[in-house]
Amino acid sequence: TRNNSTLNLGLGFIRSHLKEQTVVQPDDMSFSSEEEDFFFYHQAGQQSGKRQAAGVLACQSDSMDILKSFPAVCNLSLKLNTPLPASASCERLFSTAGLIFRPKRAHVDAKNFENQLLMKLNKKFI
Repeated sequence: TRNNSTLNLGLGFIRSHLKEQTVVQPDDMSFSSEEEDFFFYHQAGQQSGKRQAAGVLACQSDSMDILKSFPAVCNLSLKLNTPLPASASCERLFSTAGLIFRPKRAHVDAKNFENQLLMKLNKKFI
């Protein structure tokens, strides 16, 4: 999308749900200066979720392997992008919706339809 408000809302959601990750520092610090520069990212101590999100967005790669470098973003990605399996409860929901939405009720407002569906599925609580 090119809508800035939608993008800002999405980024705000991601930033608010990223948890702080602590990167374990190695005990052996006998690296040369070149190795220290190369492994500096992994020795960063505590890296904030905001930095990790900015790092992912700054990467040019389209590969999902980049998420392995950013554990907080990886965990959030797995949580948000995992599809739910089709189950009996989903089947029951669509079956009940099919019973409510009949040709005689074709002009029912969406909100009214949703309320009828919720009432029918939650009879025991009413």
